[in-house]
Amino acid sequence: MITINIDKAKTIAHEIRRTARAEEFEPHDEIIMKQIPGNDYTQAEAARQTIRDKYATMQTQMDAAQNVDELKALLP
Repeated sequence: MITINIDKAKTIAHEIRRTARAEEFEPHDEIIMKQIPGNDYTQAEAARQTIRDKYATMQTQMDAAQNVDELKALLP
């Protein structure tokens, strides 16, 4: 029988979550960083906050997961 260490599984799930979050941030980061004319800084920052909220909720749910199946269901 295979035994899975839930703490290590959570660490891996969080790494996957961070990677997905970074990919979603990328286009908004460029607008903010480069201050590209014709793009609204406020709109980009609002989109970034929406992403932050989404992944903060996911992080909390991952921390509370009791088994690997719950973690897998949360992965982006």
